[in-house]
Amino acid sequence: MNSATLTRELVIKGSRSLPSFPVVITQILAALDDPDGNFDFLVGAISRDPVISARVLSVANTAATRGTRDAEVCDIAMATALIGINRVRHITLISSLSTFVAGASRSGMPSSFWQHSVAVGVCCEELARHTIAPVAPATALVAGLLHDIGQLWLYHFNAQAAQACWREATAQAIGVDVLERKYFGVDHCLIGAWLAESWHLPADIVAAIGGHHQPEAAPAITLVALVHVAEVLSNALDLTGRTENRVSYLSSTACEQLGLVWNDDIRALFGRIDARSSHANAFFATPTLI
Repeated sequence: MNSATLTRELVIKGSRSLPSFPVVITQILAALDDPDGNFDFLVGAISRDPVISARVLSVANTAATRGTRDAEVCDIAMATALIGINRVRHITLISSLSTFVAGASRSGMPSSFWQHSVAVGVCCEELARHTIAPVAPATALVAGLLHDIGQLWLYHFNAQAAQACWREATAQAIGVDVLERKYFGVDHCLIGAWLAESWHLPADIVAAIGGHHQPEAAPAITLVALVHVAEVLSNALDLTGRTENRVSYLSSTACEQLGLVWNDDIRALFGRIDARSSHANAFFATPTLI
């Protein structure tokens, strides 16, 4: 393949053959500063989606059986009030992207792609709560879930070449982004940033997707550091058990930017990340991926 083949124009044009990016994602992000409006919007959006509705009601009824409620929860508004808007937002964001990824995947896309995306998303969300990062957990979750979206596009565009990148990267113990630039002229980080920009996602999410392998290039954007550290941690903790999980580089600058201190207190964070990642990957599995 000619390394000059892939351009922003070609990537955006190629994305038209993918399912439509879920509008609910951008709407939720835009409404983060308006809790009341976000509640009304979430209830309406969830009520129109049977998959998300089922998941929200399932969680709510599980919570209800642990409490004092006897009646089954059948109403989305009641479910949201019971389990909290933050948890409902979390379910909605991951469910929406799960459906998108399943629809966008094609033969050859490993199931570990979504598992890794969920693990990094949960790790981002927990880091946003644990560190000094001035980042909303929902924003961190979306950035983590989408950090490797460029790889999905590459598999959609040329699965054979994308697979060759991973095989060679594993054999040579080098970053897959290096091989992507060799095969395609650009890497999944830049492709992902182009896609995120075309979907009108916030600028800091675009930057985080584009810069998570080189956080020093964007020191003013905390979300870039957050996603970088989250991906490294997800690999170090071997959250998904995939063969590609290896730690080659952790930016000390990114750690300092987040105020991370590697002491005994960090063990509790690791435990939450491990438990929540396992639960999320079971709950939001996309069995259509192969």
